[in-house]
Amino acid sequence: MSSSRYGPDSGTGGMGTPRALLLIKLAFRARYPSIDLEVSGVRTESWIWAPRVLEASGRVVAVVSPSPMMAVLARSSYSAAAVALVALALVSAVAGEVFFQEKFDDGWEDRWVKSEWKKEDGTAGEWNHTSGSWSGDAQDKGIQTSEDYRFYAISAQYPEFSNKDKTLVLQFSVKHEQKLDCGGGYVKLLGGDVDQKKFGGETPYSIMFGPDICGYSTKKVHAILTKYGKNNLIKKEVPCETDQLTHVYTFVLRPDATYSILIDNVEKQTGSVYDDWDILPAKKIRDPDAKKPEDWEDSEYIPDPEDKKPEGYDDIPKEVTDPDATKPEDWDEEEDGEWTAPTIPNPDYKGPWTQKKIKNPNYKGKWKAPLIDNPEFKDDPYIYSFDSLKHIGIELWQVKSGTLFDNILITDDPEYAKKLAEETWGKHKDAEKAAFDEAEKKKLEEESANSTDDEKDDASDDEEDDDADINTASDVETKDDSAVEKPQQASADEKVEEISKDASEKKDEL
Repeated sequence: MSSSRYGPDSGTGGMGTPRALLLIKLAFRARYPSIDLEVSGVRTESWIWAPRVLEASGRVVAVVSPSPMMAVLARSSYSAAAVALVALALVSAVAGEVFFQEKFDDGWEDRWVKSEWKKEDGTAGEWNHTSGSWSGDAQDKGIQTSEDYRFYAISAQYPEFSNKDKTLVLQFSVKHEQKLDCGGGYVKLLGGDVDQKKFGGETPYSIMFGPDICGYSTKKVHAILTKYGKNNLIKKEVPCETDQLTHVYTFVLRPDATYSILIDNVEKQTGSVYDDWDILPAKKIRDPDAKKPEDWEDSEYIPDPEDKKPEGYDDIPKEVTDPDATKPEDWDEEEDGEWTAPTIPNPDYKGPWTQKKIKNPNYKGKWKAPLIDNPEFKDDPYIYSFDSLKHIGIELWQVKSGTLFDNILITDDPEYAKKLAEETWGKHKDAEKAAFDEAEKKKLEEESANSTDDEKDDASDDEEDDDADINTASDVETKDDSAVEKPQQASADEKVEEISKDASEKKDEL
């Protein structure tokens, strides 16, 4: 079965899904290898498999209630430890639910809809199904942007759900093989009212998450929550990876309105939705009616009362007569006026007097109006949740193509997400790095070889140019010799003209 499907027949998760039942069987078999455990289940309207009956070697060993408080009833001679083990495995297995999972294996095009957005103006890019130019596993393919200066838009649908009162985990891997200089690598979660054929940049979304790179200034992870009709950007900076290898981005939203952002299973940022997004008005504001007390000392330094201005300080002139100046010997007072000696800066003048300052013993700090409850604030206990999540989309613009998406996951189980990341990215990262290094080595060798060929071509061109210059010089010399050997003789008419001209000039002189 394809791991990208969902629901009872998908094998991708959910409370008591086949994945969970398989875990139960594996746990039981590890403890009791001689017992053949069978698990049956019933399908419910909410796309949940609820395990009810557990059989071992043809006997019913336990009946498990689908409710969170599971009751385990032993009905065989097997030890209570066996039943407890099964119950424990079941509790662990049904803890999470997978709403969507995509590995882009065979049939992926049947699950995804390529948007017709930007097709009319010829700027819609095409996706390639590939593992890329280097990978840790050539069979592990994703979808990759393939054309420069293009818009990309593609989406998939899953059963509608709400993350109200539950954890939401959005995770995917992305690789920028092109050494991205400007473009996005993010995904979007959207509601139910989406025309997938028209999905594009203006389509409303609930969550946008992933790396964005453009030039030197933008190299960050976007985490945008759309609430009350507004796209709210996270206020904290979360740097993204900028190399050409695969990285896993994970966004976790919890029912207590806390969140975490992970890259390669390492937490890079965490906090509260209340604090790190401006979704709601501030809970507290400064009291607009508050006034600073008259006796409030907000000057950190005050003049030193002990510091007095010296007597006669203001009488010190800025400039004084230059004592070394003398009247020039040729100074004529009748013509030049009375001589006065020039002035120079007074070395005793220290500028305007300023009183020294000391620490204010009564300093209380800068006054701020006290905080009061904001009358505009109205709490939203479900600030983290979205009533309708039904589509996932990739919509972006890329100057240079080559971004590859893979292993997309939407679940309520952070541990399952971590495990999936390790089984995919973690398993292949070293091999991918080795493949990348080999590709870079080959690229450098080719560039070096091309550079050598270019140098040889340039040298050959220079030699040809030198030969051409020599031949040209030889031709010039031959022509010059010919001109020396056979000088042109002036015609009789030219001589007559010159004589007439000279005569005319002489006549003018006379």
